Amino acid sequence: MGGVAKMPAGLCWLLLGVVLAFGVAASPAQASRANHYDFYIKETKITRLCHEKTILAVNGQFPGPTIYARNGDVVVVNVYNQGNKNITLHWHGVDQPRNPWFDGPEYITQCPIQPGANFTYRIIFSEEEGTLWWHAHSDFDRATVHGAIVVHPKRGSAYPYRKPHKEIPIILGEWWNVDVEQLLERTKRTGADVNISDANTINGQPGDLFPCSKNGTFRMLVKHGKTYMLRIINAGLTNEMFFGVAGHRLTVVGTDGRYLKPFTVESIMISPGQTMNAILVADRPTHGSGNSRYYMAARTFVTNLNLESDNTTATAILEYTDAPLSAGPPDFPNLPAIDDIAAATAYTAQLRSLVTKEHPVDVPAHVDEHMLVTIAVNLLPCGANETCEGPTGNRLAASLNNVSFQTPITDVLDAYYSSMRGVYKPDFPNKPPFFFNFTNSLPLNQSFTKPGTKVKVVEYGTVVEVVFQDTGILGAENHPMHLHGFSFYVVGRGFGNFNKSKDPATYNLVDPPYQNTVSVPKAGWAAIRFRASNPGVWFMHCHFDRHTVWGMDTVFIVKNGKTPDAQMMPRPPTMPKC
Repeated sequence: MGGVAKMPAGLCWLLLGVVLAFGVAASPAQASRANHYDFYIKETKITRLCHEKTILAVNGQFPGPTIYARNGDVVVVNVYNQGNKNITLHWHGVDQPRNPWFDGPEYITQCPIQPGANFTYRIIFSEEEGTLWWHAHSDFDRATVHGAIVVHPKRGSAYPYRKPHKEIPIILGEWWNVDVEQLLERTKRTGADVNISDANTINGQPGDLFPCSKNGTFRMLVKHGKTYMLRIINAGLTNEMFFGVAGHRLTVVGTDGRYLKPFTVESIMISPGQTMNAILVADRPTHGSGNSRYYMAARTFVTNLNLESDNTTATAILEYTDAPLSAGPPDFPNLPAIDDIAAATAYTAQLRSLVTKEHPVDVPAHVDEHMLVTIAVNLLPCGANETCEGPTGNRLAASLNNVSFQTPITDVLDAYYSSMRGVYKPDFPNKPPFFFNFTNSLPLNQSFTKPGTKVKVVEYGTVVEVVFQDTGILGAENHPMHLHGFSFYVVGRGFGNFNKSKDPATYNLVDPPYQNTVSVPKAGWAAIRFRASNPGVWFMHCHFDRHTVWGMDTVFIVKNGKTPDAQMMPRPPTMPKC
C-alpha cells in the first residue's frame, strides 16, 4: 500500500480506450502499474438515436474509463472539473476503511468539486475482488459519468475458477434525448415524476434495433472454445434489467466484488448499483449452417405496472471471428417478460457466497441492534405560490421510516468531525412511527411524509440487522438499497409483511450473498447484517436516483473504536469547501 506509480496520461487513456472499444482486458501486470488516473470531466457532444446533445463525460468517453486494481491496492484519481456544474465521484462498493473523506456522495462526505477546481481521491481497496464501478454522486450526473472498476486477485493469488481468455465490462444504462439536468430541475420544480428514458443501453449504445444506431452497436468478438468473463454493471438511474446472450448460457460466479457459488442460467436480473460476474463459453458451432452472430440483450424489469416505464430492449452483438459471417440477423435471446417477478425471484434466490478456505464468510450470529426500515414513495404538500404536478396537486417524495431525508448545505462528515451543530439530528428511528399492513396502499390523505436530516449513530463494532420493508403507500415496487462503507450479508428475503417471530427462522446464516446493494422485493422485505467496524459517515439510499433525490436515504455514523486502527483517518487539508 506504499507509493503510487505514475503512468503517462496519454498512454493510460489509449490503453483504456482499447479496453472499452474492443473488450480487451488489461493484464494483471498492467493493472498493478496503472494505479494513478487523471479524470477530466467536461461537456462532450455525442449522438444517439439520431439526436446530438451535450453530456458530461470523463476524458471524452461514455461510458468512462475502466479503473484496474488488485485486492489491497491503493488507487489515486485526480479529478479535474472542466464542466459547468458542481460534481462529485463515488467508488461504488469500495469499503474505504477508515477513509470516508474520499467516498464521494455530495453533501454527505464532501462538498462538491466546483467548476474549474480539482480534487484528488485516494481509493483504498481492502477485501474487494471482482467487479465494482465508479460514478458521479451529484444530481443525475451518473447517467453519463460512470465506468467499471476491475479488481484482480492479489499477486500470487488466483481466481477460484479457471482464468478466462478475456474479461469484458458490460455496462447497462439508459439514454435520454433531453439533458438529464433538465429532468432533475423539472422534478424539483413541479414535484412530478421523472420522464422515462428514450432507450436502454449496453456500453453506452442502444443497439441496432434503434434508428441511427447500427454503426455504434457494441460488438464482442470471440473465438470458438474460448472462455470469457462478462463484468456486468447496472449503471441505470431508473431501471432494473434482465440480461442474456442468445445461444449461450451464463455461469454466474460473483456479485458486488465478492465470489459466489457458481450457477448457470439463461439470463440474469440485475438492479441499479449491482454488478454480476458471469462466465460465457464460446461453444456454438462455427461450421455448417450455424449462426456466427448472437444478440446480447437488456430489457427493463418492471414491478410497478402503474408507472410508465421504458420497455425498450438494448442490444449488442457477440460475433465469432473464426466462423463465416452469417447472412441473416443475429439470433435473439429468450429474456423473461418485462413483469416476470417469478423469474427475478428465482434468479436472486440462487445468489450464495462461495465459502472456501481462501474466501470464508463471517456471518454475525448475534445481533446488537435491530432496525425495521420501511421504504415508501410519499407526498409532500405543495408550497405557497407553487404549482405542483404530483398526485392531487402535491409533490412526490420518498422516505425511510417516514423520514424524507433533506440534504444539508454543509456535508454531514465535516459537521460530525468538527462537532458542528444544526446540520443533522442523530435520531433516525429504528422502526416506523406506526404499523399497518405495509404492503397495502394508504388513502392519499395518509400518504404524506415529513422532511428531516436524521442520521443513525452506532458504536464501533456493533452488529446491525436492518430489515427493509417495502410499502404500498403510493404503489409497491422493488427498491435497490445501497449502503456505502460496507458490504453486508443478505440473510433473508420474503414477500408480505416481515414477521419478527417467524421470518428469522428462514434466514440463511451459512452462505448468504455478501453484497453492497440489495434488491428489496415488491411488497416484501429483505434482511441484511453487517458489523459496524468501519468508522465514519456512510450514506444509505435507494439506487433509483429519483427516489434518492426525493428523500429515500439516511446516514450511518459509526463512532471511532478504542485503538488507532479502529479510528477514522484525519481530515485531508484538500477537501473542497461548500
